Amino acid sequence: MEVLTPKELKDKVLSLPFSPGVYLMKDKTGTIIYVGKAKKLKNRVSQYFQDSSAHNAKTRLMVSHIANFDYIVAGSEFEALVLECSLIKRHQPKYNILLKDDKGYPYIRVDLHEAYPTFSMVGRRANDGARYFGPYGGRFVTQQALDTIRLTLKLPGCSKKFPRDVGKERPCLNYQIGNCDGWCQKKMTQEEYMARIQQGVLMLEGRDKELAADLKEKMEDAAERLDFEAAAAYRDRFRAIEALSRKQMVCSGAMADTDVIGIFTGTAKTGFAVLHFVLGNLIDKDVEVLETQIGETREETVSTLVKQYYLRRGLAPKDIYLPCPVEDSDLFAQLLQQEYGKKVRISVPQRGDHVRLVELACANAREEAERVSTDYERTNKTLELLGSMLKLENLPRRLESYDISNMGSDDIVASMVVFVDGQPSKKDYKRFKLRDMDGPDDYGSMQQVIERRFTHFLAGDKGFAERPDALLIDGGQVHADTVLRQISSMGISIPVFGMVKDDRHRTRALVTPQGDEIGIQGNQAVFSLIGRIQEETHRFAITYQRELRSKRMKRSSLDHIPGVGDKRKQDLMRHFKTIGAISSASLEELCQVVPKNTAAEVYKYYRSRQERQDKGESTCE
Repeated sequence: MEVLTPKELKDKVLSLPFSPGVYLMKDKTGTIIYVGKAKKLKNRVSQYFQDSSAHNAKTRLMVSHIANFDYIVAGSEFEALVLECSLIKRHQPKYNILLKDDKGYPYIRVDLHEAYPTFSMVGRRANDGARYFGPYGGRFVTQQALDTIRLTLKLPGCSKKFPRDVGKERPCLNYQIGNCDGWCQKKMTQEEYMARIQQGVLMLEGRDKELAADLKEKMEDAAERLDFEAAAAYRDRFRAIEALSRKQMVCSGAMADTDVIGIFTGTAKTGFAVLHFVLGNLIDKDVEVLETQIGETREETVSTLVKQYYLRRGLAPKDIYLPCPVEDSDLFAQLLQQEYGKKVRISVPQRGDHVRLVELACANAREEAERVSTDYERTNKTLELLGSMLKLENLPRRLESYDISNMGSDDIVASMVVFVDGQPSKKDYKRFKLRDMDGPDDYGSMQQVIERRFTHFLAGDKGFAERPDALLIDGGQVHADTVLRQISSMGISIPVFGMVKDDRHRTRALVTPQGDEIGIQGNQAVFSLIGRIQEETHRFAITYQRELRSKRMKRSSLDHIPGVGDKRKQDLMRHFKTIGAISSASLEELCQVVPKNTAAEVYKYYRSRQERQDKGESTCE
C-alpha cells in the first residue's frame, strides 16, 4: 500500500466528490483502522486533516496513524448506512466502537434423526436437518423453557450418552429425587424416550392443550386397567403441562416485541443495557461494558452500539426505545425492516411508563459500568504500584509467567500463563513438552521454552504475537538471568524477574537477573497478584505433566496388537476387566466381544508372547 504524507492526504481529499458514501482510513500496513459514512464525502473527510486542536483525543490519535484512505460512493444516505454497517462488521476497525459479544436471539434445537435426541439452546439456526424453535427473547427465558420441558417430561439432565451408557451404571441423583425416569436403565425403551421427545416438540409448537388432552386420556386408561403407578405418572405430567401453559414460558409469546436501550458513560467505562419486554413483562436483559471513547457524544455512542447490536442478533423487536435521539434512526429502522422483513419503530419516549423504563435501562447500564470501573480502577492501582516497584517504563498490563515440571527424565514440561489487566487470560495459555532433554535441567529447560516462545513471536505466529510487558519466572536469580540472556541473544528487550518462594512455597519476593530482591509482602494487593500468578503457573504445569503421565500409564500390551484401537481396547477391558484375563481368554470368548479378525490377532499375540516366555525370551515391547 502507498503511504502518503500529510500534504498528499490533503491533496487527495480535494478530489473527493460531494456525494454520500463511506470512507475507510488505513494505517501504514494497509489495515483499516476506521470506517465512517458521510452525506458529503469531501466535507466529512476533509475535517480530519484540518486544525487538530478542534479534534478530540481519540480523533487526534487516529489521524496520527492514517497513512492513506479509500472511499466508496453510495447512491443515497441509506445505501451508505448499509455499507458502513457491513464494513464495520467485516473489518472490526480499531477506532470504531465495537461490541465484544456477537449476541443473537437464542433458539431451541432438537435433531429428531438421532437415536436419543436432546433439546439444547443455540445462538443461530443452521441448515442441518434439525428442528429449531424460536427465536426467544433471551437466554434466561430460553433456559427456563428447557429446564421446564426436561423436568415435566422427566428427561435426562446428566452427561450420560445414549444408548452407549444404558445399563452401565446405576441411575444418578436426578432419578433418585424424581427429576428423571432413569433412561440409563435397560427397562426404559427408546420408543418411550422418543414419545417424550415428541411431547416436548408439541410443547414448543404451542400445542399444550392437545398434549394435555392426550396425557389425560392415557391417565384415565391406566386407571381403568388398575395400573395406578402409570396413572400417577401421567397425572403428574398432565399437571406440569397445565402449569407450563399458565406461565407462558414458551410458544410464540417468548418472542421479543419491545426492547428498551440504556446508556451510561463514565470516565473509564461505558455501560450499554438492553431490556427485553414481552407483553409488558421484563423477560431478559443484556448488559455490556466497554472502554469509554474520549470525545464521543452520547448520541454517537448509542447510534453505533444499537446498529451493531441488532444487525448481529438475527431478529429485531417491534419497538425499540432509545434514551436520546440519534441522527440515523429513521434510516436504521428502514434497514432493519429490509433485513428482517418486518416494520420496526425506533423512538425516544417523552412521557409515561416508557420514560421510566428507559431510566431503568440506564440505571442497569450505570450499575454494571460502575461495578466494572471499581474493579478496573482497583486493578489499575495495583499494576501501577507493581510497575513502580519494578521500575518499569510501561504499565505491566500483560504479564507472562513460566514454570517447569518434571518427573525424572520423562515428561518434562513447561507452562506459560498469561495475566492481562490482573486477570488470567486462559485463551493465551501455552504448554510445552520439552525435547531432547537427557534429564532434569531447570535452566536448560527454561532456556528451551523461552527460545521456542519468542521464535514464534519473531515469526509473527498469531498465537504468540502479543508482546509481554514483563516476564515472571518460577525460580531465583539464576533462572531470571538464564531467560534474560536467551531473549537478549534474540534481539528482544523485555524486563525479567524471578519469583522467589518462602518455606511454604509462596512467592515472597521478586528478583532481578542481577540478584536484586524486591520485597512484595509489604503490599497485600501486589503480594496477592504475584501469588495468584505463581500458583496458576504451577497448577497449569503440574496438570499437563500429570496428564502426560496418565496417558503413558494407560498404555498396555494391547497397544501393540494390529487392529486394536481405542474402542476395541475399551470393549475388551470393559468385558474382561484385566489384561491377564484378556491374555488367557479363548478365541471363542474374544469373538464374543470384538470382531473375528481382531479376536484372532489378540489371541495370536498373547499365545506367541506366552511361547516366548516359556522359552525364556524377553517380552518387553
